[in-house]
Amino acid sequence: IYSCCYLSRRLNQLSNHDPLWKRHCKKYWLISEEEKSQSSQSWKTIFISTYCDLGRYIRYYATLKKAWDDLEKYLEQRCPRMIGSLKEGVQEEDLDAVEAQIGCKLPDDYRCSFRIHNGQKLVVPGLMGSMALSNHYRSEDLLDIDTAAGGFQHRLGLKQCLPLTFCIHTGLSQYMALESVEGRNKYEIFYQCPDQMARNPSAIDMFITGTSYLDWFTSYVNKVVTGGYPIIRDQIFRYVHDKECVATTGDITVSVSTSFLPELSSVHPPHYFFTYRIRIEMSKDALPEKACQLDSRYWRITDAKGDVDEVQGPGVVGEFPIISPGRVYEYASCTKFSTTSGYMEGYYTFHCLYYKDKFFNVTIPRFHMVCPTFKVSTARMVSSCVYPNFFFSDLLFSEDTWINFNRTETNHNEYAVDEDDDSTDTDEYEDRRRVLDIPAPSGRCPRHT
Repeated sequence: IYSCCYLSRRLNQLSNHDPLWKRHCKKYWLISEEEKSQSSQSWKTIFISTYCDLGRYIRYYATLKKAWDDLEKYLEQRCPRMIGSLKEGVQEEDLDAVEAQIGCKLPDDYRCSFRIHNGQKLVVPGLMGSMALSNHYRSEDLLDIDTAAGGFQHRLGLKQCLPLTFCIHTGLSQYMALESVEGRNKYEIFYQCPDQMARNPSAIDMFITGTSYLDWFTSYVNKVVTGGYPIIRDQIFRYVHDKECVATTGDITVSVSTSFLPELSSVHPPHYFFTYRIRIEMSKDALPEKACQLDSRYWRITDAKGDVDEVQGPGVVGEFPIISPGRVYEYASCTKFSTTSGYMEGYYTFHCLYYKDKFFNVTIPRFHMVCPTFKVSTARMVSSCVYPNFFFSDLLFSEDTWINFNRTETNHNEYAVDEDDDSTDTDEYEDRRRVLDIPAPSGRCPRHT
């Protein structure tokens, strides 16, 4: 409109009609009436000045700005320390300087997001989610542009990949491919997964987490602000709850949420690690004499091949919780599969506190665990002499196309999450390490040997 207004007097008059620019300011730049009232400029002037600064991002700005605004609003009361860790946005020249430094172009959706917020400080908790077991903790920070540039990869296996996140505890990062090399699609986002069975150190498999920065960031924010991820101890925990994964027995309801742990998983050998969080709740309307105590649990664990493992034992995570009307008990546990998916189901055995000789079972609903889509390393071709019967190129795997050549036993253990442990203390992390100074995660849980 601005360019065409010089061609016609009538069009020129139309282009100066301020309500027209008001609509565009709200649609593309999310400028509110309140923000406008604080400025003496017209809507047209505001639109043009904003366009001169952010015009290259007009396709992305409104979507990303809304995502950031929604996230800040949601976390302001729930995770104030996390909000305080966010950095102010950078300028165009800062992004241009990073491109010159790494020798690659940054995608416009990534640049646009960092014009709004330049990631966060390296603190705990991280904006991109946490996960905790009794002896394992992960919390991912969204890296600022300078730290990300410092971790830009030139080595084989991760060539031309830029880290987006970083966990100071595990060394885990999510990377974005800036070029289509080594079997990756341009701008694909993934967790690295070293191939432990290949002699070639550049053989790195990938758990895919996004096809673009816009998709990756906005889908994560949507999960957070809609309550898809629970807020626990001032942190975002990346457990996913299936609304159908709920079972009620009498007055007791059991629900389950699950999460995949890439830092403890590997493709070669096949070792897929999952954690789950179980909530046991007695209705507040139940009679007082319905109070009961959990004695034991029984699990039936089935992998994608149909192989079944049964586990039975006393209590849960070493505890024998008492459930009474209105009370909730939650705990976290974990399991691993040698296939890319599996499911669990079972029951708890309780005894009544008022009638100690009365026992009953409470159903645990069936819940499924599925590994994210992954790609195997193209460098594995170089190592095919070690396993001559298997050749891998740029293959995309799902549970239906899984090639199982080294099945291991399903291992199931339960771990408590220490709810009183304040993992958000940042004093011990003053010597913030750069991305490249942290060794790659081992792919094994310390308690799983």
